[in-house]
Amino acid sequence: MTAIVVIAKECLPGKVKTRLHPPLSLEQAAELAAASLSDTLMLASRLPATRHILAFDGVTPPPEASDWEILPQATGGLDERLAAIFDHLDEPTLLLGMDTPQVSAAALEPVFFGWGDETDAWFGPANDGGFWALALKNPTGALLRGIPMSRSDTGTHQLRRLDRAGLTVGLLPALTDIDTIADARAVASVASDTRFARTFAGMRASARRDVVDGADLSAADLPALIGARS
Repeated sequence: MTAIVVIAKECLPGKVKTRLHPPLSLEQAAELAAASLSDTLMLASRLPATRHILAFDGVTPPPEASDWEILPQATGGLDERLAAIFDHLDEPTLLLGMDTPQVSAAALEPVFFGWGDETDAWFGPANDGGFWALALKNPTGALLRGIPMSRSDTGTHQLRRLDRAGLTVGLLPALTDIDTIADARAVASVASDTRFARTFAGMRASARRDVVDGADLSAADLPALIGARS
C-alpha cells in the first residue's frame, strides 16, 4: 500500500497564489487557494492510503486535515522541502500538490493498485512543465534534492534524475496546476463540481455585479475575471 502526502502552505493573503493578484485581490487569491486545498484533501482522504500526511507550512492546518498526520515542512528551497518529505518515509509514498483540485481518484488509481514489480515511480506532469504528483516505491530525498524548481523544465529535470537512477517510471495524466487566472478559469471549467469552481464562479459573478454597479475595476481586470462565460 501507499502513503499519501499533500504539501501545502497555510492559505493566508499575500502568502499563497500571489500570481492571481491582480485581477484578484490577495484575499480572493487566498480564498481560492483554500478551496483548492480543501478539494485536494477531501479527495485524498477517500484514497486507500496507509497514512494520510499533510506537509504543512503554517500555524493552523485546515479542518479537512483534522485526522491527518501533520509534518512541518523543512526549511530551504522547494527541492529541499520535497526531499525532506521523502527522506521522512520508508514506504511507497505519493506526494501530491495542492494546486490541482480537478484531480480524480481514477487518475491516481495506478499509484495504489498498479505498482507491480516493474514500476519504481509514478510521475504526474503539469502542463506548465512542472509536476503535480510524484510517487516513489522506495522514497529517498536524493532523487529530488538539487532539481531546479518552479521552471518550465522542472519536470524534464526530474524525469531525467529518475531515469539516471535506473528507475522505471509510470506516467499519470497531465494536469493544469493553478498559477494564473487563466489556469484558474481552465481548471474550474473541467471541475465544476468542486469547491474551487464554486468559489471562482462566485468571484466572477461578483465582478459582473461590480460592472453593473459602476465599481472602479480596470479594463485589464475585467476580461480575466469575466472571461469565457461572458
